[in-house]
Amino acid sequence: MKLKYLIIAAAVSLMTSCDNFLEPESLSTFDTNYVFSNVDDARKGVNAIYSHFGQDAFRSRLSNNMTGNTDIERQSGWNSNGDRYQIWNLDALESNRDLEIVWTYAYRAIRDANIAIEGLLASGKLESSDLAEANTMNQLLGEAYTLRAYWYSMLTYYFGDVPYITEAPKAGNEFNQPKEDRNVILAAEIQNLIDAEAKMLWADQVPFGIEQVNREYTLGMIARLSLQRGGYYLQPDLNMARESDYLDYYQIAKDYTAKLISLKDRELPEDFRQIFMNQCTFQAPVNEDVLFEVPFAIGNGDVAWNIGVRVEGGPTAAHSFGSGNNYMSIPPTYYLSFDTLDIRRDVTCSLYKINTSFEYEFVNGGLDIGQGKWSRHFLPNPPGPSSAKGTGINWPMMRYSDVLLMYAEAENELNGPTAEAQEALKRVRRRAFDPQYWASRVDAYVSQVSAGKDTFFEAIVDERAWEFGGEMIRKYELIRWGIYSEKMAETVEGLKELADAAFNGTTQYPDYMYWKVDETGNFTILNPNRRVVAPPDDTWTQQSFLLALHSDQYTYQEWITKDWENHINGPKPGVVRYIFPMPASAIASSQGTLSNDGYGF
Repeated sequence: MKLKYLIIAAAVSLMTSCDNFLEPESLSTFDTNYVFSNVDDARKGVNAIYSHFGQDAFRSRLSNNMTGNTDIERQSGWNSNGDRYQIWNLDALESNRDLEIVWTYAYRAIRDANIAIEGLLASGKLESSDLAEANTMNQLLGEAYTLRAYWYSMLTYYFGDVPYITEAPKAGNEFNQPKEDRNVILAAEIQNLIDAEAKMLWADQVPFGIEQVNREYTLGMIARLSLQRGGYYLQPDLNMARESDYLDYYQIAKDYTAKLISLKDRELPEDFRQIFMNQCTFQAPVNEDVLFEVPFAIGNGDVAWNIGVRVEGGPTAAHSFGSGNNYMSIPPTYYLSFDTLDIRRDVTCSLYKINTSFEYEFVNGGLDIGQGKWSRHFLPNPPGPSSAKGTGINWPMMRYSDVLLMYAEAENELNGPTAEAQEALKRVRRRAFDPQYWASRVDAYVSQVSAGKDTFFEAIVDERAWEFGGEMIRKYELIRWGIYSEKMAETVEGLKELADAAFNGTTQYPDYMYWKVDETGNFTILNPNRRVVAPPDDTWTQQSFLLALHSDQYTYQEWITKDWENHINGPKPGVVRYIFPMPASAIASSQGTLSNDGYGF
């Protein structure tokens, strides 16, 4: 059952909005007390927090559009001064509207979370003699804490130190709060989740399953936030650092992933593609891979509009699925990094698009590889020829495979590649290969990379790339690992090597690919992994692939040398300035409390 009402604006009517994120409209104590005095209205109060996922701040910004560029996703930011281009190019201004939208709605969500937290704590219902009431109220409290922690995690990734607001708005509050150390914020939010999770309910115990924050997701978020807190971060002097207590947070990540594995383990579904087909066909099974996904109602959500398989539609198209683009294409270095037997590659990397004739066609230019996990042409009911946004496809926030790999990473950091760490990695890889290949692709591979702590860590870095391509979490991982610039430089050099080999005729990989739509209507590529001199017959269409990386004018296509330039040679070469300036509107309304100091601004 799709949880539509969490995203609709009606929930917001309980909590008044405001122009200044710190300056609320009045909200009477009587109203708050009433809202959180009973389960039904308390549910509506917590729904107000979810409603902000339905705004562009999340559905097209934080969820996917603002998360490039990485070693597995890319978009050119240097060819426009538009807001999103500034973000892709890491040179955003204080006036950037996209950043202002994210800042504004993050603090609105935090405001509504604070109202719910205070209301629930003051309600007296958390210790109700009615067990069902007490369980529901404690579950709602955990949801509020977890959603607030998500938004603070994002704020610290994008802006560094930010105001840390934990009180509900009320008359007499000091609205102009200074910035707080991001480590203080993350540590406090982690502790709040630790305190709340034990009284939360599992996905199979709550009305809307994985379309509602549940105990599984909160346990996973404790681990994710702990790895963020224990990882590297950019300081105002443009140096990357990590705190001396970082191992304490790796221990928390290990403990809480282990807790989830112990209390609510599940086998990963065998069919990797079906995980995402479930989202495209509005299915949300519990006790499987997805722990929590943002529930978008039909008419909301931008999945398969600005991310996913490209679909060319419009009023004159021969189909009624509408139009969908893909803002974040996949570099060929990532496509070719997969083992050729890894079933995740062809799910993640789409080498086809759907044209206006509702036919398969090779992607534009040969290199516009799409995020293949979602497509509007998978929808059970065509939304209309002129449709674009609002597909209603949910967005995954965390999967169980993430928990297994976080456990493996944390265990390795603390104790090296133990048998437990190896088994967690094996569990993820087993799904990626047919059982006949497990001996070589799983057991032998994991044994080889387990020679030492460093090689096992590198294997985790690789595995997370192959497992979560297109799910747009790579940026945050590269940051906390402290290897963002290093990986960008590797990507550029890898693309140059592929271009040179293709141009010189020495490549073993496809300089051209040959494709067709077979008799059964399936899109087929003759040589997805290797170079062939010519196709066997004239039923195949030739498409330039790696040869398209070469440019007679520039040697390499401009995007190769420019897309990642500020990630490699920014204000401090070798360090990615991923922090952005706080919005000018927030600074202006702070009455001198906030300023964009440091980070070379």
